[in-house]
Amino acid sequence: MKAAVIVFPGSNCDRDLAEAFRAAGADVTMVWHKDSDLPKGVDIVGIPGGFSFGDYLRCGAIASRSPICSAVVEHTKRGGYAMGVCNGFQVLTETGILPGALLRNAGLKYICKTVQLKVETSNSAFTSGYNAGDVLGIPIAHHDGNYYADAATLDALKGEDRVAFTYAENPNGSQRDIAGVLSANRRVLGMMPHPERAADPGHGGTDGAAMFRALVGVLTPA
Repeated sequence: MKAAVIVFPGSNCDRDLAEAFRAAGADVTMVWHKDSDLPKGVDIVGIPGGFSFGDYLRCGAIASRSPICSAVVEHTKRGGYAMGVCNGFQVLTETGILPGALLRNAGLKYICKTVQLKVETSNSAFTSGYNAGDVLGIPIAHHDGNYYADAATLDALKGEDRVAFTYAENPNGSQRDIAGVLSANRRVLGMMPHPERAADPGHGGTDGAAMFRALVGVLTPA
């Protein structure tokens, strides 16, 4: 499986995401935001967490206008896989690849801690390593992680089984406790918690590792 991890000015989780992919067996290429094309043969694009462009304007807004994001949009339109973590989730909503928006946390404070996530569906390449109902310990680190969408969108996400994860105890005010959502074709995941920070025993927990193993298993040619 070939993965590309996008790097923006201010990204600080790009190496973490790349290492999580590599540990699961993926071949990883780092891609600078000013590049206009993804490497040939890429199976999945990872958009990492951090503070792209200093989080000026809206979080992810400037990054979403970078040249490489046009290539990411086209990649997903062709049915390619992508995942955005934290700031990467914000970028995916800013590009319109995923619905909704990430607002300021309800408590107006930056939150950095491990939270309990409930797996809402195992019906995706990202979540197929888990069972629906599993509870995972995954870190969060964000100031703008409050997921918002209109009622019709929220109903559609629920009705189409596109809510990937919910918070067991909502830390940021996200509507319907949503922590991660899937695209309509189930090939794009956006989530605020950081599975790449829970993918190695040295992190103090490995609940995120199954996501990367599952992706490699699904996307590696037989």
